[in-house]
Amino acid sequence: MADYREAPLASRPKTLDPAEYFNLSQDYRRVEQDRAAVRAKLKRQYQVQLNNPLRKELIEDPALTRWVYARSHIYPHFRPTAKTSLIGTLVTVVPLLFWFGVFKTDRDQREERIKAGTQPRGYPLSY
Repeated sequence: MADYREAPLASRPKTLDPAEYFNLSQDYRRVEQDRAAVRAKLKRQYQVQLNNPLRKELIEDPALTRWVYARSHIYPHFRPTAKTSLIGTLVTVVPLLFWFGVFKTDRDQREERIKAGTQPRGYPLSY
């Protein structure tokens, strides 16, 4: 940690901030240890189920179950923000306006060439 140099355009990561790293209260450290103990217990329980040679049923992974549920129930939990509105606009409206402009200018240029007599008018239904 002593040889870490800060980048000119980035802030110091929170994990390397000495005030956050060394000056932790006892309550915070105890809570972190409790969380780590719960994670270790769940990991141990899952690994015991996974490596059981006599198992016949599927292993229920709560994290995977939550992920699948979240992926299949997107709209009840969707929160519109400025970012999602901007992305939606860029994905739907901007391409429509772009292609409208491309086709309109092409049609106008073709019509001008037809009126000037440099391009023959094709079959009327293919216009």
